[in-house]
Amino acid sequence: MENIVKAGVPELDVIYGDVTLGVKGNADGKEFHYIFSYDAGGPVSFCIEGKEWLYRAPRPVFWRAVTDNDRGCRFPLKSGMWLAADMFIRCKGIAVAVDGKEIPLPCAPVNNAYTAEEKAENIQVTYIYETVTVPSTKVSVSYQVDGSGTVQVDAHYFGKQGLPELPVFGMRFIMPTCAERFVYQGLSGETYPDRKAGGAEGVYEVEGLPVTPYLVPQDCGMHMDSDWVEVWRETGLDNSRKEKKKGMVRFEMDKLAFSCLPYTASELENATHQEELPPARRTVVCIYGAVRGVGGINSWGADVEPDYHVDGEKDIVCSFRMTI
Repeated sequence: MENIVKAGVPELDVIYGDVTLGVKGNADGKEFHYIFSYDAGGPVSFCIEGKEWLYRAPRPVFWRAVTDNDRGCRFPLKSGMWLAADMFIRCKGIAVAVDGKEIPLPCAPVNNAYTAEEKAENIQVTYIYETVTVPSTKVSVSYQVDGSGTVQVDAHYFGKQGLPELPVFGMRFIMPTCAERFVYQGLSGETYPDRKAGGAEGVYEVEGLPVTPYLVPQDCGMHMDSDWVEVWRETGLDNSRKEKKKGMVRFEMDKLAFSCLPYTASELENATHQEELPPARRTVVCIYGAVRGVGGINSWGADVEPDYHVDGEKDIVCSFRMTI
């Protein structure tokens, strides 16, 4: 993996807790504090200028809500185990590297060897997950942080023979409150691998978190071939902060796909009509390294064209950066 440290970037303060690893710094006047949990199997806090950007630890995402065309070709009956994998996953291992050198996992009592004044140019925390599929496979997700507050995320799905086709693969970030808007550079409108010819490249601003009002809720809001997306929020869950303060995080990617919705795939999946969707309370940002097409040649049975399938037996990599 490419080292993200740049000349002139300040050092990080590193806090070796009993069950967490914390890093904090100040990038051009923006204070940030990130917490990586050993127990939760992922980062549990990305706090930037006092605003929290994580509601749950990020997780690999394997499922997008079933579309009408998916039902027509019986795709969920062939690949339904990926819905379970999306909801339940086991963290099997954690590795920590400081300035490019792996160290023994610094949880209690190993962390007692460190002082309260530890510094580093960069920290990398890698989580290894095992899926509940049959057969099972593994996914590795590494987070590398430097003093600029940039988080390089590298997710690697390890394909295995016998696994069915995937709907998607990438990473899901759930934010504590609804975003007011998001801005992105990529193709206009809602696009999928086999439905993007009409998209025009440009920079677009989307107010709120719109959900396409299909009669039966299903996957929507996909944006292919994107270079970056900025998510803007004012609200937070900290009741002690009375004022609303705008904040933004930016995900930079190399022609990947993303969605920014108020619901997870399972929440969309559970609703058979629009009125059954829960109140919009969170922001769910998914960055995808692979996306299955939606088809539409014949909603009553035709499968997606072969070029737009996602092979579960092959490796998939999804890499991007979160900047502040």
